[in-house]
Amino acid sequence: MPPLTVEVDERHGGRWTSLRTSTREWLWRNPAVADARAAVRPGAAFVDAGGGEECFPTVRGEPDHGDVWTRDWRHGDVRTGALGLHRQIRTNGAATVTYDVTGPPGTPFVHAVHLLLDVSEQARLEAPATVAHLLDGPGGTVPWPSGLDALGPDDGTAVAAVLPGCAAATVVDGPDALSLSWRVLADEAECSLLLWRNLCGWPAGRPYRSIGVEPMLGTAADLHGTGTPATIPASGRLTWELTLSVRNGLRPRRLRRPAGPRR
Repeated sequence: MPPLTVEVDERHGGRWTSLRTSTREWLWRNPAVADARAAVRPGAAFVDAGGGEECFPTVRGEPDHGDVWTRDWRHGDVRTGALGLHRQIRTNGAATVTYDVTGPPGTPFVHAVHLLLDVSEQARLEAPATVAHLLDGPGGTVPWPSGLDALGPDDGTAVAAVLPGCAAATVVDGPDALSLSWRVLADEAECSLLLWRNLCGWPAGRPYRSIGVEPMLGTAADLHGTGTPATIPASGRLTWELTLSVRNGLRPRRLRRPAGPRR
């Protein structure tokens, strides 16, 4: 199992800027908006710089992609209103990320680790899910995978879906694979996977390719939509853990250059 390295930018929203082995960078990045991303302030419209954004205390709704992605983190800590989020990253071959969410008991929230992955058109998503709740267009529920597991080729579509109850997934791309698993420690809260499968279908006029595989707490992407947010337990603290590991084939792969929006 090749060792994983994780790099983050605490000053700019705690954003994950790299998830790599010695032969491959797994995070897609959008260099065309690097300056705009660095200049955001709380309340700004979302800037899709790629990498991995911490979406908390919501993903969709207001504010878009949550509130903490625009804030300055300090030693793994960030606050939004009455809620706090702490992150600790440990690497020992695999990468283990532990989150503590604190706040008044009963407060609803959503937390998604919005990882945008640099994968080929042959990549696929393996997940032990049964259904997918579609968030765009007519919405509704479809059996998993219903073709959503194919992460290419680009076909001009963009789909967001929640896989409720899903707490593990593997992205397979040729000889390489990135595996993710997540769990809540001690307290009860339902885990889900949020999938963003943008095969050059968004935004209108200047579409580009971006693939989001997003471990999440709760079964809703916002506080008022379909599904149920997580809630702060009676203790005032909820802890959950995300583990990432990789495998690859025998032949090393060259690190790929980040791809920008298609024009």
